[in-house]
Amino acid sequence: MRDVAVLGVGQTKFGELWDRSFREIGIEAGLQALVDAKLSSSDLDGLYLGNMASGSLIDQEHIAPLILDYAGLARRHLPGVRVEGGGASGSLALHQGYLAVASGVYDYVVVGGAEKLTDVPDEQATAITGATADHEWEAVFGATLPALWALVARRHMHLYGTTREQLAQVAVHDHQMGSKNPNAHFRNKLTLEQVLGAGPIAEPLGMLDCAPFSDGAAAVVLGPLETAREHTDTPIRIAASEVACDTMALQHRAELTRLNGTVAAARAAFARARRSPRDVGVAEIHDAYTISALVSLEDLGFVEKGRAGPEFATGQFSGGGSLTVNPSGGLKAQGRPFGAVGVAQVAEIVRQLRGDAKDRQVPHPTLGLAHDVGGTGATSVVHLLERAN
Repeated sequence: MRDVAVLGVGQTKFGELWDRSFREIGIEAGLQALVDAKLSSSDLDGLYLGNMASGSLIDQEHIAPLILDYAGLARRHLPGVRVEGGGASGSLALHQGYLAVASGVYDYVVVGGAEKLTDVPDEQATAITGATADHEWEAVFGATLPALWALVARRHMHLYGTTREQLAQVAVHDHQMGSKNPNAHFRNKLTLEQVLGAGPIAEPLGMLDCAPFSDGAAAVVLGPLETAREHTDTPIRIAASEVACDTMALQHRAELTRLNGTVAAARAAFARARRSPRDVGVAEIHDAYTISALVSLEDLGFVEKGRAGPEFATGQFSGGGSLTVNPSGGLKAQGRPFGAVGVAQVAEIVRQLRGDAKDRQVPHPTLGLAHDVGGTGATSVVHLLERAN
């Protein structure tokens, strides 16, 4: 296996992009990444595209060749592969692209992620995204993703004394970070009072505890590290890329407040990279719901179980400590186009490690982590990235 580097990144604005088609945003992100990598389409060996539900959302399946076709690449007969894993679709696509380059089968691939979630009514989008939970045991009885994560929150509060205010602090943090991100769906700051006073969704989660449905696309170009300096002055090496799965239904887990897939993926990633959570200076983590951010921080190994709420409330992850979390604004503020999230997370980590993040730049990070989740943790993906020597 050879070392793999991220050579270029691209991303559209996230938000309600009603005037733009799926193929438009996908091609825009891919072209940005190619330009950033100083490559042309003739250099590419393949495309991996993360997407959750294009058939249900835009009545279009078979989307990888669609993007290649409208990018003018159909006659090159490149392999194009769609990867689906709920909210972790983009992260899984990146894992597949990483394996393809690491194996030596391909030299240069584009990994993209895209979703158009606002083209359907919210009720329909809720039903579609709810299909990433266990339909037979959960969704068929009316359980939505917010309701399932609310169960996790209630259990966390019962076991560890986590407070409603600590949950709300996650949303305040994310919007503070997102206010500096020109691609973010929401750039408005929030107060603790606004989050606590928002309308209820699923007790104890309110409207402002939940990430929005968004449209958007992101892309990265991967290539062998040995030739990376031909394309960028600051190659970013993928030190580890790990995937782990768990039960679909919450009721089948030994402990509601522990994402065992995240625990396993994180342990494997740190072991492969020969690093530890203490080495990470910047992280993009799953925060589709405020409770998922706290649970993720604990299961990734950054804090002890039950301690994420108090630590977050003190500003430990907002620049006051050694680790800065979600400088992009996370899913909560940057937005949540399911298929694009995992790729956008890696793009943000690359910008941070390069020192290109402008107003949201974290001081001198050398190791970054990206973490995303499908459903309520049935799939977890962890990537570790570092500046190459």
